[in-house]
Formats: sequence, structure tokens, C-alpha cells
Amino acid sequence: MDRDNAFVGQSTEFLDAVERASRAAGLNRPVLVIGERGTGKELVAERLHRLSPRWAGPLVTLNCAALPETLIEAELFGHEAGAFTGATRARVGRFEEADGGTLFLDELATLSSGAQERLLRAAEYGEVTRIGSSRAISVDVRIVAATNEHLPALVDQGRFRADLLDRLSFEVVTLPPLRVREGDVAVLADHFGRRMAAELDWPRWPGFGRHAAAALAAHDWPGNVRELRNVVERAVYRWEDPERAIDDIEFDPFASPWRMAPLRAAGPLPAAERAAAATPSPHADMPCDDLREAVATYERGLLEAALRRARYNQRAAAVALKLSYDQLRHALKKHDLLEKEGQAIEVRSP
Repeated sequence: MDRDNAFVGQSTEFLDAVERASRAAGLNRPVLVIGERGTGKELVAERLHRLSPRWAGPLVTLNCAALPETLIEAELFGHEAGAFTGATRARVGRFEEADGGTLFLDELATLSSGAQERLLRAAEYGEVTRIGSSRAISVDVRIVAATNEHLPALVDQGRFRADLLDRLSFEVVTLPPLRVREGDVAVLADHFGRRMAAELDWPRWPGFGRHAAAALAAHDWPGNVRELRNVVERAVYRWEDPERAIDDIEFDPFASPWRMAPLRAAGPLPAAERAAAATPSPHADMPCDDLREAVATYERGLLEAALRRARYNQRAAAVALKLSYDQLRHALKKHDLLEKEGQAIEVRSP
């Protein structure tokens, strides 16, 4: 595997999953890979192929969710000329392309019932029949499939065939989400940061500052490793001084005071919005003889409360207020809150 497809991590949960995949690689049996988005299911499929006796054969990938239901069977099993409108010539399917190698089916749970039935026959007997043909073609293919769904629950709901699940689940590798991989956030952040610094031709890797490292460790990472890579690489390329440790992290690239509000379809307001509109503002009856002063006082109170809740950690307060770090610093300076009661409040190092 090249460095873009390397496994990086040291947590027990992660290493156990990799070990299970490695042990299954040498067997000519199907494997299911289960995990949240961004946990590396594609990397496990590649590992299963590269460590198997089929490593010299093709590794063919199909994202089952990327094609409409009307085309998925033709993509998997191929079709003859004239089999349907637009089929001007015969085409081999992914099973035939993967003959002698591995077929990786991503987003398996999205397959239609018809495709599931044909997939079961292919997995059971090693035969596929092109659409529009009556002749079966023998194929030697190992199936590796991945999903972020709980397939037994889909079987109970009638959305997935129980016999197909039985056929494909010789081994099930469940990948842990990043939030439970103790210590791996720092390891991965350093790995991705070094690669990005090298890509930018930095003379050295300065690492992350204390505040950035704490923010990375505290984040929940719903997008797992893929999200972490984006956050780290964005932080590195936005940092202007490669001699100083990176100490500014932005988790939401869409965060902006000018972000467009989502459009709402025309029609009556939802019940919650009607109730909110009918509720008088808590400030509606407050006396006010100086609007600017009243607004400034209210804004200062919000800033002070956010700082107290964040224990005077400015970056945490900025996140709570949905501001960027620089926007919060500007607001604090405006209200003389950069130092509060003699406490130094997280000033950016020079």
C-alpha cells in the first residue's frame, strides 16, 4: 500500500480490527466490513485483497449507492446488446472484471431486492448471467462488502435478504469510530500534518500548539478519520508561519458571519416556529433611552458569560458563540475584555 492508503493508529480497538482483517485475508471467503463514514472501510478492503493469494488479480470497486436501481444490476452483471433502451453494445459487468481477484461492494445495504437475489446466486454458485442473456458465465471472485448499516436489523425489517447476509458474513470486521480510539487523534493529526507540511515545502514540521492539540482531542469527530484529515490539512495550509507551532483550528469550514440562511419552502410556519413567533421577546418591555448602549451592554454580558462557561478559554468561547477566533478577539477588544480581573485570557503567541 502507498503512503496515502496506510493504516495509522496505535489504539487497542483499532489494532484489533486490523488484526481481524489481516487474519481473514488469506482465506477465500467473503468478508463484511462495518463502520461509520470515514472510518476506513475502503482501506480494509484493499488490505484484504493485498494480503490474499489474489493480490496479483484485479481489485474492482463498486459503490452501490452511486447508481440508480435500474442500472445497478447491469453494472454488476453486465448486459447484452439490445437488452434495454440505450444498450447499443454488450458490456461485461463488475463480476467479470474482477474474475481472479476481489470485488469490493461499498454501501451494500442500498442494493435493491432484485440485485440482492442475483448477488446471492453469484456468491453461492460463482455464476453470473448478463442481462438479456440466458447463458451463465463462471467467475472466480472473492466478495468484500461494506456498509454503515446494521444488516441484521434490515433483515428483521424485510429490507435485506437473510440468506444473502448468511452467505456474506463468514467474517465481519467492525471498525471503531475515531472518538473511541484512545490516543489515535494525536497520532493521526501529526501524520496528516507532516504530510501537508511536506506538500507545502515547509522546512520542518512545527507541530501543534497546546490549544490546538486540546481542541483536536476534545472534538467528537462525527466524520472520523476523513474529517480529521480535512481539519488538519486545512489548519496547516492556512497557517502563515511555518516556524511557529500551529495553534488555530477550524472544524467547520462553512462557519462565516455571512453564511446564507437555509431556504424554507413556502407554506404555513411549523408549529414550533408559530409558537416562537407568538411568544413576546423577553426584552420587549425593557426601558431603553439609548439603543447603542443597551446593545453594547447586552453584548458584553453575553461575552462575559461565554468566557466564564469556557473557563476563560477564548477558543472554546468562540465555538460556543459560533464565532471565529479572530471575531471573538475583536469583540473582546471592543469591550475591554482581553484581560478580566487580572487573568490572562489565551492571547495568541507572537
